[in-house]
Amino acid sequence: MYNYYFALASVNFLTNEEPVEEILRERTNYYNSINKDIDFWLIRNPDFIKSNIILNQQQAVPYAAIISLDKDFIQWLKLRLIFVMIGEFKSQLDIKKTSILSS
Repeated sequence: MYNYYFALASVNFLTNEEPVEEILRERTNYYNSINKDIDFWLIRNPDFIKSNIILNQQQAVPYAAIISLDKDFIQWLKLRLIFVMIGEFKSQLDIKKTSILSS
């Protein structure tokens, strides 16, 4: 069982309003420099929000999540981005080994 942590917001917020691309690029470069495997992903319309989070169903807003195995990273994102919802879930699915990341 894997523990995943997430920061959730609208796709627009994460891709247009905040410098998330820069944050993730810098973290990727840092991980590469220390030979650490990537343990975070940006996923649009993640399936877990349907079953784990109650969202206002009247607004058809597409969501995106930054998912990580690192709880501290997600908490840091909450402090950095402010307008994100954070949470966690457990799954038997190893995200690193799925094709969900290539879609």
